[in-house]
Amino acid sequence: MIRKRRAKIVATVGPASASPFMLRNLFNAGVDTFRLNFSHGEHDIHAGVIAAIRTLEKEVGVPIGILQDLQGPKIRLGRLKGEARILDRHERVCFLPTETVSDNICLPLPHPEIFDAVEVGHRMFIDDGRVRLKVVEKSEGRLEAEVLEGGRISDRKGVNLPDCVLDLSVLTEKDRADLDFGLAHGVDWVALSFVQKASDLDEITRIIDGRAGLISKIEKPSALDEIEAICQKSDAIMVARGDLGVEIPPEDVPARQKEIIALCRRTCRPVIVATQMLESMTASPAPTRAEASDVATAIYDGADAVMLSAESATGAYPTETVEVMDRIIRSTEGHTFYDSAMAASRAPCDSDTDSIADSAASLATAISAKCIMAYSISGVTGMRIAARRPSLPLIVMTRSAEISRRMALVWGARSVLESTADDYDSIVETARMHCERLLAPEPGDKILILSGVPFGKIGSTNNIRVATIPQLPPNAA
Repeated sequence: MIRKRRAKIVATVGPASASPFMLRNLFNAGVDTFRLNFSHGEHDIHAGVIAAIRTLEKEVGVPIGILQDLQGPKIRLGRLKGEARILDRHERVCFLPTETVSDNICLPLPHPEIFDAVEVGHRMFIDDGRVRLKVVEKSEGRLEAEVLEGGRISDRKGVNLPDCVLDLSVLTEKDRADLDFGLAHGVDWVALSFVQKASDLDEITRIIDGRAGLISKIEKPSALDEIEAICQKSDAIMVARGDLGVEIPPEDVPARQKEIIALCRRTCRPVIVATQMLESMTASPAPTRAEASDVATAIYDGADAVMLSAESATGAYPTETVEVMDRIIRSTEGHTFYDSAMAASRAPCDSDTDSIADSAASLATAISAKCIMAYSISGVTGMRIAARRPSLPLIVMTRSAEISRRMALVWGARSVLESTADDYDSIVETARMHCERLLAPEPGDKILILSGVPFGKIGSTNNIRVATIPQLPPNAA
């Protein structure tokens, strides 16, 4: 099975989509990778979903990716005195580093590190930015802030601090337990929330130790300041526009999205655009025109994947939402402007391996090849070719089921398991076989093959070869 589009779809699994029946429906509708949100759900529930996805994968014979999204260090208010409180504009409010308070004068903020990092003039956003304050006074264990935009607040509402970098680990104890569980159950990708700086990735990289791909979620202004270093330390990037759109002005998000996607293409990292892409379809069977344009814009920007969150996890129309997203992607990619836009935004070659991938994509187009066949042990060769956004099919042959599943997040890549090829010459016949099985080429069609000498060594891709689908013998049926 080869999708009739190149950008991939990531769908979040939740109560509306966790059954084997719904997982199959979502896959058939177009899902390439399933996201498990570890902010919700117990381990036994997630284990059941993972098992169901792996069973589905065996039945359909197509690699399916599983993305584990860790909750991260979410900053929240403590428990208020009473059920809720209304904050009025220009009111002054104090915060204390406690879990509870004995009166309605102060608000509990049980994160002592905040009281060291926040300075006078810094902004504080509560409940996804619905309530906004500015710190006007700071003393030992106490902050005073003026309300800029008032509203209702209640227990455990989230707090965003866009103007400071907090001295805290991005891995909480819950995250560590969830990560151990995810790696033990063979997730393909791990998404790290609230990355502030490149060094935040060091610990989780050591823990993962190559067992899954690491996705950095970009949702903090400080992460934008170190985006190139973060990208270099990550295997993929997620533009998490929800929290990012709270902490930076919403009018800045589209340009930042384009910048991040361009950087990821230049560094050959898959990039996901996420949050509220088809949000209205949580309750409506059709998207708004603005939502359709939002998805199309991400595709024109060159995103590897677009992601559904509440739409597929808790929405009333999960299957229909995936179908709509699939149609928007296919329509966008089918427009005459799309391939020229991808070619115009192609990044310059920064290395020999980039040059080989670029040459392969250009040569395949010039000779009207049926497809590009890349033999890749680590998957990097496939990602490098995909970053060139070639206009013809890309099939990645790999020995590893884990790498094959990771390709389900990569633009245009269709992966196949290949363990029979054992030398440079045999890979040609193997590539022909996979091309014939997947694409039904005509005799005389050309295929372009990338591999390496010495064969089977990671990082050895250095050879481009053109092969031809042979003519049938005269007596063949």
